Amino acid sequence: MRIVLQLGACLALGMFVALLILAGLMFAQQFEVINLIVVTGKPLAHLALVVLPDAFWDSVTGATDAANNDSVRSFLQMTAAIGQIALLVGAGLFRVSLEE
Repeated sequence: MRIVLQLGACLALGMFVALLILAGLMFAQQFEVINLIVVTGKPLAHLALVVLPDAFWDSVTGATDAANNDSVRSFLQMTAAIGQIALLVGAGLFRVSLEE
């Protein structure tokens, strides 16, 4: 049970660090770096939009034909990219915490 709690805490801290990185990049006006980060979320966002049924996206977003909606796609790409960064940071923190 301790390991599960430790993993959850590390992933939460990873999400916090990822959001701090995003805020820092926005503050420093490094939008080209943010665009590169968003590019990493494109494959996962496309996969989610294609694999999950249209009824799911209609109920979640309220937008008809969400797979072709630019706003939904852009938001999903950003959240996937931030999630990937959070997962990498959280996994690194978890690995370091196990060494103690």
